[in-house]
Amino acid sequence: MTTTPEQTTSTAPEDQFAWLEEVEGEEQLTWVRARNTEAEERLRTGRFESVSAEILEVLDSSEKIPAVVQRGEYLYNFWTDAAAERGIWRRTTWESYRTEQPEWEVLIDVDALAAAEDVNWVWHGAAVLKPAHNRALVSLSRGGADADITREFDLDTKTWVEGGFTREESKGGMSWADESGSAVFIYTDFGEGSMTTSGYPRTVRRWERGTALEDAPVVFEGKPTDMLVGAGRDQSAGFERDLVFRMRAFYDSETYLRAPDGTLTQLDLPRSAEPDLHREWLAVELREDWEVGGTTYPGGSMIAIALDAFLAGDRDFTVLFTPTDSTSLAGTTWTRHHLVLNVLSDVVNQLEVLTPPAPPAERGASGSVAGTREWQRRALDLGSLDVPAIATIAVGAIDSEESDALWLTTTGFVEPTTLSRLELSEGGEVVEVEALKALPAFFDASDMSVEQHFATSADGTQVPYFQVTGAGVDRTGPAPTLLYGYGGFEISLTPSYSAGVGRAWLARGGVYVLANIRGGGEYGPRWHQAALKEKRHKAYEDFAAVARDLVTRGVTTPERLGTQGGSNGGLLMGNMYAQYPDLFGAVVCQVPLLDMKRYNHLLAGASWMAEYGDPDEAEQWEFIQKFSPYHLIDAGLEAGGEYPPILFTTSTRDDRVHPGHARKMAAKLLEAGQDVTSYENIEGGHGGAATNAQRAFMNALAFEFLWQRLG
Repeated sequence: MTTTPEQTTSTAPEDQFAWLEEVEGEEQLTWVRARNTEAEERLRTGRFESVSAEILEVLDSSEKIPAVVQRGEYLYNFWTDAAAERGIWRRTTWESYRTEQPEWEVLIDVDALAAAEDVNWVWHGAAVLKPAHNRALVSLSRGGADADITREFDLDTKTWVEGGFTREESKGGMSWADESGSAVFIYTDFGEGSMTTSGYPRTVRRWERGTALEDAPVVFEGKPTDMLVGAGRDQSAGFERDLVFRMRAFYDSETYLRAPDGTLTQLDLPRSAEPDLHREWLAVELREDWEVGGTTYPGGSMIAIALDAFLAGDRDFTVLFTPTDSTSLAGTTWTRHHLVLNVLSDVVNQLEVLTPPAPPAERGASGSVAGTREWQRRALDLGSLDVPAIATIAVGAIDSEESDALWLTTTGFVEPTTLSRLELSEGGEVVEVEALKALPAFFDASDMSVEQHFATSADGTQVPYFQVTGAGVDRTGPAPTLLYGYGGFEISLTPSYSAGVGRAWLARGGVYVLANIRGGGEYGPRWHQAALKEKRHKAYEDFAAVARDLVTRGVTTPERLGTQGGSNGGLLMGNMYAQYPDLFGAVVCQVPLLDMKRYNHLLAGASWMAEYGDPDEAEQWEFIQKFSPYHLIDAGLEAGGEYPPILFTTSTRDDRVHPGHARKMAAKLLEAGQDVTSYENIEGGHGGAATNAQRAFMNALAFEFLWQRLG
């Protein structure tokens, strides 16, 4: 992939490392290869090889839980292991899945396809046509980039459909537009002017089978400054409808209902709200306070109303959830008769079942729209399950059109993940919990402990964090400790079983810490909005407070405290490095944003201005430069400051966060004589790796770096 001239010309002439923004130039890749060689010379030790092998053993294990989705009579799964490096798409039946060794029917072998076409394909998913379930739209990416292709696949013959729907390589997508499979919605690169400044499609078309794509009528066209547009079809029997969405920016979108004649009706909701349609109901999750119909509904709440009543002008919503200082809505899932809420209370899950009343048409002549307030609610009782006190509980509908069955997943830091099938009655009670699959214990956790603590941030805010103390750790003295964080885009970090962390860090005597700083979603939209734009420093103050609390409590010392994060978490790492170097003994900075003056001109960067601000606006650059590590570091370097050892990792195929961020920061620090290690994987996209072997290698690099510096 190559960048455009706009992406390679720095707005700051004094930036002597701007040349590294050219992604695949020979001079740039020569620089990358030299850094990779240096990194391997430092880090490919005997311990590295052991850790890499241990992680790969887990990733390739036949004992992993095969995650499945039900489509018609089959359960579909995508699987990777040592024999299927790039993976196989396969399916089985419920009867077989319930056995210890299910029998799988292979549909697509990505390794064989990659070899036949001489393309390093990476699986990006498949959309199965309903209700026939005989066709699928399959997406594949070169090397793991966000840009991908789509091809039509016949599930009966297990072959690609000759002359079927195809989409050439681009960011975007394609989805079924009717139940017969005769049309699709396609949003992709249609040529000059068809993409937004963020690099995503700004037009969506409805493409009929047998016609030329260029003749497909435009369904919707957004503005160049939008983030992206798209369309899809709700194929629920009896409630089929087309939906068009326009994303202006993160958490700023519009949703339209599209009539058969192409007429669009916008849902009259706040642009920051997230609508959820299920059969006759419209549920709305609010991110900001909304005053409507004489009532103010607080941000973070969920409200509901009958869709027909809403379209007719009614605004008398039923409140389904209201946040408190300690609770937030982590997620929702519809079944045939219920809406299940997943609530976080101080980052601990609680499940609640809400049952709407029968719609007016089913209640008889005496029913009324106002009757939609008669929702019933009950706590979802998991008393029969041995769920750890500190764990993550997740539910998802198996078939929201036909049943009240749920996938139930539980996972803890030291408790292996389990998958069950939970059946609800029409009244919302738990009828049955069927254990389906469970991970084995990939590491010995008998001598490990898990705790939750709270640190006090600079403004007095209490910031929760989880601490996992590994095997053999002397609890009376400082231990090598790894502090992980993210703090952005309303993403919550919750407990999960990571065999890689367990084997590479905890089992070797380390302490692992997960920080729930502002910018995330652990306490809902307010927690996220508390660290937006000019308030970004709050996230970094929170993370620094957790680091200090670990030292104050005697868990570790700055010299033995390492920190790690990727993407927005990589920006967090850059700020810890630049603003709080005395708190850490080592920093691992993965696929990061670092040059916040240039970020909105590099790849998808413009789409994140709602999170960080627009550096091209002088007033906004005033606050953005205060969290731009690439610029913050200048004063410290000029003063001869010493910074902790740092490892940068990125991917040449990352077409979301430009690899130039990591390259330029590494080059600047290397020139200043700082302790820098840098490794760029050629494949991997924003995830940093495209295969299990690459994932094991990249993870082992980070752990070896940390053990060398902290152990």
